[in-house]
Amino acid sequence: MAETFDYVVIGAGSAGCVLANRLSEDEAARVLLLEAGGEDDADEVHIPAAFSTLFKTRFDWNYETVEQKNLGDRAAYWPRAKMLGGCSSMNAMIYIRGNRADYDAWPDGWKYDDVLPYFTKAEHNTRLTGPYHGTDGPLHVEDRRYTHELSHAWVEAAVTWGMKPTDDFNGETQEGAGLYQVTCRNGRRWSTADAYLRPAMTRTNLTVRTNALVNRIVFEGNRATAVSYSRHGEEFEVGASTEILLCGGAVNSPQLLMLSGVGPASHLNDMGIEVVNHLPGVGDNLHDHPAAPMLWRTKGTTDLVNLTTPGRLLRWQATGRGPLASNVGEAGAFFHTRDGLAGPDMQVHVAPTLFYDNGMREPTVPGFTAGATLVDVASRGRVRLRSSNPRWRPLIDPAYYEDPADLDAMLAAMRTLGEIASVGPLARYLAGPYRPATSEPTEDELREHLREITQTLYHPVGTCAMGSVVDAELKVHGIDGLRVVDASVMPTVPRGNTNAPTIMVAEKAADLVRSTN
Repeated sequence: MAETFDYVVIGAGSAGCVLANRLSEDEAARVLLLEAGGEDDADEVHIPAAFSTLFKTRFDWNYETVEQKNLGDRAAYWPRAKMLGGCSSMNAMIYIRGNRADYDAWPDGWKYDDVLPYFTKAEHNTRLTGPYHGTDGPLHVEDRRYTHELSHAWVEAAVTWGMKPTDDFNGETQEGAGLYQVTCRNGRRWSTADAYLRPAMTRTNLTVRTNALVNRIVFEGNRATAVSYSRHGEEFEVGASTEILLCGGAVNSPQLLMLSGVGPASHLNDMGIEVVNHLPGVGDNLHDHPAAPMLWRTKGTTDLVNLTTPGRLLRWQATGRGPLASNVGEAGAFFHTRDGLAGPDMQVHVAPTLFYDNGMREPTVPGFTAGATLVDVASRGRVRLRSSNPRWRPLIDPAYYEDPADLDAMLAAMRTLGEIASVGPLARYLAGPYRPATSEPTEDELREHLREITQTLYHPVGTCAMGSVVDAELKVHGIDGLRVVDASVMPTVPRGNTNAPTIMVAEKAADLVRSTN
């Protein structure tokens, strides 16, 4: 007979670690957490400035999209973390919740006033306090312990250009320019594995298994009863007497539902998968924040990459300070590209180095980056299976710029970033354009730049959305004993980095699960 737990949590990422902690607070509840990756044991996981060195390593699912016609028919690389902590162990650590307007457009029970208590419950902010911030939660949020002079100069230039200064993007209003707070503790990354999972692993009622790839969810009729997974070359099945919580993220959660027979029937039939529940919304509504950096050569200053020396590594190890405490994307802003929007449609991330192609290119000259990120996204894509084999990567199509409004907004943002770069506080450090190669690019040159350089900002959501796939309690329509708890349930992507919203979803989901069971 297969072993049985009360709860089986699939995926030890940003949501799964939260659930493992909160559900195991009940000493009577037996909780199993399954993670396809391994331990978050690389030094680079904990060094803030080193996050992009984890890309395309054993810690990464290393996904690619299908060819994107609006990106010059190229595929876009999508890093997704494969280790304890998930993407909270590999992201740029920027703590952003999104805009009130985002949540007020979500279903009842998920409006801004409903979710704010869960943001504050999770948060341990070292500077900001109520009513918008928590100070005793498990997730440490702090002012970064190193900020380059170029980041300060960009904020000064943005304010001179016309933006208002802000020291809190998560307060009463989101718009303005300022420095980002980060999910770090004393200059070191503080992932959900640090914040939630490790404190819970001393509990005898919590079992954590790494290197466990889930193959499918097992059903008896319309009830999810067990999970089949592979580990160290062997196949296992484990039962769930109360619920299965799927926390795979916007790519892996719809993939696993479809592999298990839950999804659009015609597609499952094409893959040779028996249909358990025809649910056409599974895998649809995929959208992401597209990002496009503008880059300049610099003068009279330093480059962050050149500051990450062995001596400064020793300083960071001893004190948590110095350039290695940088999260690279140190400062930014939220603003509108046109009137009449419910909230800002654009976010900026600036870096005191040349950061493009996901940071996979070694800078050849000292440089500076200002990246435009579209946070009010109209285009919609989808995830589909490539095979019924769970080891095959799925087909990922974010449909970047499929809606012309998205491209128009990015073009407007490019022009704004160019104008800010010409303002004194920053302009004195800029030696000339790097990409695009001209100081005043034409509309056609900007369009070509966007085709060549647009990348993900690592924020895919929506593929198991509330409404079409799950209800407001995150239960899968037509299925008992199964919920999805991760960014895939978000009907629309929040305006900003999605790690804090994912943690919020899991905190609220834990209460929903406990109130039901």
